Amino acid sequence: MPPTVSVLLPIYNAAETLSAALDSTLSQAGAGFEVVAVDDGSVDGTSKILAEYAVRDPRLRCLRIAHSGLVAALNFGLARCRGEFVARMDSDDIMLPGRLSKQAAYLQKHPGLAGVACRVRREILPGGGIPPELTEGARRYLDWNNSLTTPEAIRREIFIESPLVHPSLMLRRTVLVENGGWREFDGPEDYELWLRLIVGQGLKLGKLRSVLHLWRDRADSLTRTDERYRQAAFVATKVRYLAEYLLPDFPGFVVWGAGPVGKELMRAFRRLGKVPAAIVEVHPRRIGESIAGAIVVGLDEVERFRDYLHLGAVGQPGARERIRQQAAQAGLVEGENFFCCA
Repeated sequence: MPPTVSVLLPIYNAAETLSAALDSTLSQAGAGFEVVAVDDGSVDGTSKILAEYAVRDPRLRCLRIAHSGLVAALNFGLARCRGEFVARMDSDDIMLPGRLSKQAAYLQKHPGLAGVACRVRREILPGGGIPPELTEGARRYLDWNNSLTTPEAIRREIFIESPLVHPSLMLRRTVLVENGGWREFDGPEDYELWLRLIVGQGLKLGKLRSVLHLWRDRADSLTRTDERYRQAAFVATKVRYLAEYLLPDFPGFVVWGAGPVGKELMRAFRRLGKVPAAIVEVHPRRIGESIAGAIVVGLDEVERFRDYLHLGAVGQPGARERIRQQAAQAGLVEGENFFCCA
C-alpha cells in the first residue's frame, strides 16, 4: 500500500546538517510517509549517512544521481514518489513536530487546494556568516511571508516576492506531475512554480498558521550564492507572468514609482517589447517628464488610465501601504487591476 505522503529531499554535500534533517523528518508521527532522498552526486559524507539511516528505517529510500543540480534532483525524485502528497524538505532544515500530519489532514479536508505550506521560523546556522543587513532583510521577508495564510492573500501578493517558503510546502502529487514539476531555467525554480500554478493555472495554495518548519540560514546557501536567485532573476520571472497572463486583459499597464525598483521593472518589460502607458509619481518635479518612453503623471491623472493594469513598484519601508491607499482612493482594486510588485 503506497504511503500518504512522500517527503522529497534533494541533497548535495550536506553531511554537516543531514542527520538533524533526517531525525526531524523520520520522527514525524500521525501520517504514513516515505522519504525519497536524492543524493545529487555528493562527494562528502552524505552517502554514508544516508546508507546508515536507510538500514535503520525502511521508510527512507535513497537514490543517487550524477551531480546535475537542484531541479534535476527534484524531478528525478518526483518521478519516484508514491504518495498522494509530496512534501518538500531541505537537507539543512528541521521539520517541526506535527508538520506532515497537519498538512496532509488539511489537504484531505480541503480538496480545492493544490497544496499547503506552513509558517516558518528562521535560525542562523552556527558560523553562518550572514551580515546584519542581510539578517534584517531576511527577517522582514519572513514576517511578510508568514503574514500570508490564505489563498487570496498569497495570490494578491505573489508579484511582490515568493509568498511561500519552498521546503515548507506540501503539494498534491498529481498537480506537480500534470504541470511538469520544476523547470530548469536561469531563475528561481520555486517562485516560477508558484506563478505557474497560481497565475498560469488558477490553482490555490494555502498556508497553515502553525509554525511547523525551521528554516536554517547561512551565507553560503543556494538562495544567497546562486545567480538564479538574484533580484534581477526574480523580477524577470514575475514580469514574464504579468506580460503573458494578466496584461492581455488590459489595453496597457501603468507603473507606480520611478525609483530604482520601478526602473528595474520597466527594463524587464522593455526586454519583452513592452513600455508602460504612464508612470505615476507623487514628486511634483518629475510630473510631465518622460522616463523610458512613458509620461510621468500625478495622482490626479490616474483616472485617465483606470482601464489599465496598475503595478506598484516602490520598495522602501512603508511605501507599499501608502501606494495601496492611493490606488484604492483612485478606485483601483488590488488583485484585479492593481498589484504590488515590490
